[in-house]
Amino acid sequence: MKTTALGWAAAAGLLLTAGQAIAADLAVANDVPEATVVETAKSPWQVRLRALGVITDDEGYVDGIDDSGLTYSDTVIPELDISYYFTDNIAAELILGTTYANVWTDDSIAGLGKVGKTWVLPPTLTLQYHFTDFGAFKPYVGAGVNYTIFYNQHDSGAFSDMDIENEWGAALQVGFDYMIDDHWGFNADVKKVFLAPDWTANLGGTELSGKAKLNPWLIGTGITYRF
Repeated sequence: MKTTALGWAAAAGLLLTAGQAIAADLAVANDVPEATVVETAKSPWQVRLRALGVITDDEGYVDGIDDSGLTYSDTVIPELDISYYFTDNIAAELILGTTYANVWTDDSIAGLGKVGKTWVLPPTLTLQYHFTDFGAFKPYVGAGVNYTIFYNQHDSGAFSDMDIENEWGAALQVGFDYMIDDHWGFNADVKKVFLAPDWTANLGGTELSGKAKLNPWLIGTGITYRF
């Protein structure tokens, strides 16, 4: 009986010691701080590279000549835009690209032919609202201002001294990005620029003046990269 009592006492001591060790291990485990998940903030900068179609309205006139008209060539050019996000919803976008336009007479003066050719630099700044409730599909709308610079102008045929003046214009915009991951995506974008600069030219010693109502559509598609 004495031996049995000693055995039970030893077993109880072992259980007590084991319990204290487990409790100590649990206390140490509870003291280990939980890992903190830190989300990396998105960069506010984004760039897009697009193929851009510049499609003009064939409107305009020569002062003092009834039913006179002008037409212009359409072009496809590469275009770069840079965006900065102030918030997830509000961004500013600057588009950069250059193209050319051939200018022809039309309607009652169509027989006079080509007036000339000019290169066009139309930087456009828009303020955009981006919708963020559609997952990878991110539509936006925008409005802003355009300042078009006409440079490297050349006369053609019977005309000389053609000069299309630089001009401010308003711009409206709608488009979307479809993001395939956090950085890369596809973009489609349409802008309407309201642009009707004054122009002058000389025809056989007679100075002509009028309005060149280009009012182009800028229709682009390309790739998006968010830093």
